[in-house]
Amino acid sequence: MNETWDPETPGVLRLPSRRLVRGRGLRNPLPTGGIPHFGVYLQGGEPPPVEWESRWVRWRDFWLPSDREAFVPTLRELLKRSEIERVEIACSGGFGRTGTAMSCLAVLDGVPVDKAVDYVRENYSRRAVEMPWQKRFITRFV
Repeated sequence: MNETWDPETPGVLRLPSRRLVRGRGLRNPLPTGGIPHFGVYLQGGEPPPVEWESRWVRWRDFWLPSDREAFVPTLRELLKRSEIERVEIACSGGFGRTGTAMSCLAVLDGVPVDKAVDYVRENYSRRAVEMPWQKRFITRFV
C-alpha cells in the first residue's frame, strides 16, 4: 500500500523528506481528500472512535502533552507510517496542539529546532503553535 495524501489537499504539510501529514481541527467536518489510515489525536479527554487506526495523546487545550514519554514514540510511529499511508494529526481547532506536534514532527524529519515553528507556519498554517510554552517545548524537543 502506498496511499499518501495529495500534496494539494488543504491542511497537508509536506515535510523535508517529502512525506505528507494532514493536520486538522476535530470540531470541523472531515475534510475531502480521503480518510486517514492512521491518526494521532491530541485531546484532554478520550476522542470519539474513528474508523481507522489511531492513538490518543492526552493533551489539554493550550498546554503541553501530559505524557511526554508516550508522545515521542507516537510521533515516530506516525512519521514512519507517513512513508506509505495517509496519516493525520488533529486537536480541537487544528492549530495550537496540532501545530506544536507538527513542529516536533518536522524536527524528527530533520528541520533544526530553531526553524521548526517557522517551517510549519509557512507550510501548514500561519496560526500554528499558539502559546509561548508550546514554542519553548519545541526548541527543547528531543
